[in-house]
Amino acid sequence: MKPKHGLPAALTRNLRLPAIAAPMFLVSGPDMVIAASRAGMIGSFPAPNARTTADLEAWLSRIDASLSNDPDAAAWAVNLVVHPSNSRLADDLACVVRHKAPLVITALGNPARVVEQIHAYGGIVFADVNSVGFARKAVAAGVDGLVLVAAGAGGHTGATAGFAFVEEVRQFWDGPLVLGGAISTGQAIRAAEILGADFAYLGTSLIACTESMAVQPYKDMVVAAGAEDIMPSKGITGVTANWLKSSLIAAGYDPANMPEDKRPNFSDAQDDAKAWKNVWSAGQGVGAVRATEPVADIVDRLVTEYDAAVARPRFAAAEGVIA
Repeated sequence: MKPKHGLPAALTRNLRLPAIAAPMFLVSGPDMVIAASRAGMIGSFPAPNARTTADLEAWLSRIDASLSNDPDAAAWAVNLVVHPSNSRLADDLACVVRHKAPLVITALGNPARVVEQIHAYGGIVFADVNSVGFARKAVAAGVDGLVLVAAGAGGHTGATAGFAFVEEVRQFWDGPLVLGGAISTGQAIRAAEILGADFAYLGTSLIACTESMAVQPYKDMVVAAGAEDIMPSKGITGVTANWLKSSLIAAGYDPANMPEDKRPNFSDAQDDAKAWKNVWSAGQGVGAVRATEPVADIVDRLVTEYDAAVARPRFAAAEGVIA
């Protein structure tokens, strides 16, 4: 993939696709990050997936050792939860700074707390936002890029359609832009570019991959599911997220009567993990996931689909012919 104008070379190096493997709670770990980066897309994981900051130290050491000397690997990223209730943030941030993660993606709060420290060693900061208002605040905080979490995304999601989200943000932001939300095919990655995004954010399409930390029943449910099997609710974490209905029912919830008044609290990620252990998330692009397979095979298929979409003839409506 050729470098795009205005994008840091560190992020476009060795990319086969303009795509980031989205960080997914209790799903993304070192194996997935390393496999994604070696396959030609940016790999990432959430810091809270490591049970302690000491575990995070070990994960970062392994990822860095595996990828830093690999001339063919793409970049990688770590996702920091910057919500005020996250008591681990200071320690996790110090760990990330020690390892000089090339890309840090903030979520669930104001990124200003981390920007200066990441920039000090030459790192790049993208902010995960789910509304135009939050995008404006992230820009004001000095981030280098924005991750637009649009309607249909798995995990903590947004309510704005990707078509509208990119258009409105591009009116005040001309820097790096990532679009997430039901993007599970190479055609969808290309569509994100056409809308004006520089990268696509892919999560659901990787939940069932061989390198995923997800338990096998979770992977099987994702493979079997379609868009109608997904529903949004605040009832698990206090923040609106998209869930697999079957997992809600199996965990004893009534999808028609979820506790939507729950308040968010990220003070202990492992306590939060208990809520996610048997209640599983996925996005509306779940219908494109058909098997458990290695990340490398998934990326190969996405590249084939993406290349076909790029080469697809343009329809000239005025003449009624294919141009």
